[in-house]
Amino acid sequence: MQNLDALKNALLTVGPPVSHYTAAKQPDKYIVWAEDGQANAIWADGHMQEQAITGTVDYFTKSEYDANVAAIQTALNSIDVSWRLESVQYEDFSGYIHYEWTWSAWLE
Repeated sequence: MQNLDALKNALLTVGPPVSHYTAAKQPDKYIVWAEDGQANAIWADGHMQEQAITGTVDYFTKSEYDANVAAIQTALNSIDVSWRLESVQYEDFSGYIHYEWTWSAWLE
């Protein structure tokens, strides 16, 4: 799963802690990424030959206009995934600004 390793490694270059699926007791800035399903597949002779999966990258920060938002997008652009900024939300209960990107990548 070369593209998933590339995704994790690209996110690690941003700086804040990076976790897969979940993060507990993190400082005021952190990234969580996860796969969540299949986007597409190529079939031949009754077998899946190639598979694209989807997932999310979530960034939590308590800083307005955080430069890591642009750094995450630059990291996503540096690897072989398609992505889009899905939502930006303020979470009243935690005080975090929550950015969510969805991505899709062909598995190699």
